[in-house]
Amino acid sequence: MSNWTIINLLEVENTAAGRLDGLEARMARKDLESRDLGVSLFRYAPNLRNPMSHRHGEQEEAYVIVSGSGRIRLDDEVRDVRQWDIVRVAPDVVRAFEAGPDGMDVVAVGGPKPEGGDGEIVESPWPDANE
Repeated sequence: MSNWTIINLLEVENTAAGRLDGLEARMARKDLESRDLGVSLFRYAPNLRNPMSHRHGEQEEAYVIVSGSGRIRLDDEVRDVRQWDIVRVAPDVVRAFEAGPDGMDVVAVGGPKPEGGDGEIVESPWPDANE
């Protein structure tokens, strides 16, 4: 492993391919050859709501909205986000995204990942699902 790495996020494998129409997920921790840093790109088609939320046991994350706008679920709240907003999320907070009418690109940055990962899918509906 070298002391530095340059990659292009758009050239990282789309791990969401075939899982949810309108979503790209390009997780670059392995491609960056990083032990302590994860950087991922999530691209949401217009009006796409991620039906699955998740949380972590240890890993704190920050999300940067690099284009478009939409909403983020944070436990039982839903908040609007727009280009260049940064959202820091503590590990145990349930989170998911919904793109606005122009779609939304989100860069996620995470710290050290525990052995085997610590992400947990949360099956509860969005707080506004019955509105």
